[in-house]
Amino acid sequence: MDLDDALRSTGAVRAFTDDPVDDATIAAILADARFAPSGGNRQPWRVAVVKAPEVRRELADLVRPVWDDYVAASASGVTPFTAIAPAGYTLESTRSGSVANGLIDDIESVPAVLVVAADLARIAMMDLPLDRPTLSGGASIYPFCWSILLAAHDRGLGGVLTTFLCRVEPAAAPLLGLPDGYAIAATIYLGHPVRRATRLRRNPVASFCTIDRFDGEALTTNSE
Repeated sequence: MDLDDALRSTGAVRAFTDDPVDDATIAAILADARFAPSGGNRQPWRVAVVKAPEVRRELADLVRPVWDDYVAASASGVTPFTAIAPAGYTLESTRSGSVANGLIDDIESVPAVLVVAADLARIAMMDLPLDRPTLSGGASIYPFCWSILLAAHDRGLGGVLTTFLCRVEPAAAPLLGLPDGYAIAATIYLGHPVRRATRLRRNPVASFCTIDRFDGEALTTNSE
């Protein structure tokens, strides 16, 4: 696949056909994704391919209230679970009923479910001393996750990366045998897409890129 096409068409896929994704295909995807960059080339990732229906169901049941809270907060006009919450906002004020989600409701039928964990002892958290939640450590794990999606796309598959399971890590850890010192970074769902987008809509470069300073002149381009 042409790189430009791959970058502009690897959108989130949440609906899959019944076609299976075999172990050989998953191994080939991971064999490509392992070349993703990471701090010090430490490759601090572990992947659990979750096959057992009963484990999938338990994970989905853990994620269900997280999803419902996420949807309720979004419907109220708030970005859910941010480190900087709007004044007066509380999660309890937005809670409502359960909302359908195919990946949760029918997790047993998803062709491939991968949980990616990060070895915290091998990730440099450059912003750890700052008086805010740390963010920089994700640079050593999420390029690997993105490479999984790109490698899947190149093989005619689709997928989506979610982080809902991270919020219930203490309960999910024993189900997955998460090693001490590791953190759940993502759950990635893969399969043959029911429908594939050919071009994605995104904000133009000038809307988020400026020169010299974040309040500087917008970078204009005709290459979009």
